[in-house]
Amino acid sequence: MARKSSLLKRAAIAVVSVIAIYVILNASVSPALPSSSDLIREEDEQPRAPIHPKVKVYMYDLPNRFTHGIIEQHAIVRGGIKDDVTALKYPGHQHMHEWYLFSDLNRPETDRPGSPITRVSDPADADLFYVPVFSSLSLIVNAGRPVDPGSGYSDEKMQEELVDWLESQEWWRRNKGRDHVIPAGDPNALYRILDRVKNAVLLVADFGRLRPDQGSFVKDVVIPYSHRVNLFTGEIGVEARNTLLFFMGNRYRKDGGKVRDLLFQVLEKEEDVTIKHGTQSRENRRAATKGMHTSKFCLNPAGDTPSACRLFDSIVSLCVPVIVSDSIELPFEDVIDYRKFSIFVEAGVALEPGFLVGMLRRIGTEKVLEYQREMKQVKRYFDYDNPNGAVKEIWRQVSQKLPLIKLMSNREKRLVLRNSTEPDCSCLCTNQTGLVTSV
Repeated sequence: MARKSSLLKRAAIAVVSVIAIYVILNASVSPALPSSSDLIREEDEQPRAPIHPKVKVYMYDLPNRFTHGIIEQHAIVRGGIKDDVTALKYPGHQHMHEWYLFSDLNRPETDRPGSPITRVSDPADADLFYVPVFSSLSLIVNAGRPVDPGSGYSDEKMQEELVDWLESQEWWRRNKGRDHVIPAGDPNALYRILDRVKNAVLLVADFGRLRPDQGSFVKDVVIPYSHRVNLFTGEIGVEARNTLLFFMGNRYRKDGGKVRDLLFQVLEKEEDVTIKHGTQSRENRRAATKGMHTSKFCLNPAGDTPSACRLFDSIVSLCVPVIVSDSIELPFEDVIDYRKFSIFVEAGVALEPGFLVGMLRRIGTEKVLEYQREMKQVKRYFDYDNPNGAVKEIWRQVSQKLPLIKLMSNREKRLVLRNSTEPDCSCLCTNQTGLVTSV
């Protein structure tokens, strides 16, 4: 028994010795396991890859008649033609996005820091194709000027020639235009050829004149109007804002804009309210600038379509927008919550005598200052001259369409059977309950 116990002891000592030798050898030849702080430090030292690679955009070198030629025609009608067409200045109006985007892509990459897109010179390298037609300017070449049939400039002819040119391009035909981006900011822009370009990403102010199969949130990008009043450069405050509510614009509009005349009838005799009829002119823009810069609230009713440039004039003026447009669509809502600096009022409620001014008079100074602070934070998004403003945000929105474009293009090429009786789900249908979430 003693012999057996002695053997067990020697076996135990041998096992312990082997384990000790293993531990000593392992410590001497293997590095210590890194601590959590070491891991963090090593991660920080590694170069970081960009989160989102830039989307590659090819801008077509369109025939001159679709770009500078339209500026030339605009100048000819107004007697301001020059020998060098490219030296002509793009005229100011509320849909200048097309000029700013065109100019941005013509700048060297070193002058476009932080842009989510990069211009490529070879269409074979492109993710998207930009069509830099001045479609909104084309609409107003003959604005208010009678033209004899068959003479002068024709916007309709320009549209037809544009779509014929596009359809002759290999890159348009490849995906039926799905990977093309076309500016159409004026609600009437390209109206004659919309059915032939509706696959493209359209840059629009709203969907007021588009059928559901022509435009949608999924496919297109809502962009801001160009503001027509001067930027307010002062500090937040109400001391110099003695007018409660301000509006200056065309009183008589069509469709949803008929609410304007009704609002005039309700508001024109109210104290502390300035509401004036006025059309676009240099003098009226000066008056509108002064009015918005000296008012606490600015009325933003619908126009011929749900949106209007006045909203963006209000924001850059730090004049709290009072939006009376039940179907309005707004740009950049993935990063901007308009409720933080705007007041939405249902049209039927706004027309109740005394309701609108009564509600606004109950809003205290601190709340107005809160609205102004929020506007000051976001107003760059609506400034096309700001290097971190509207242009960059439009390109960001456009770049986010790429995955869906690739999906739809590939799906289109392999899909054989289509059931035309099925509902078209190419748009996002929101607020189907009919619940009103405005005031």
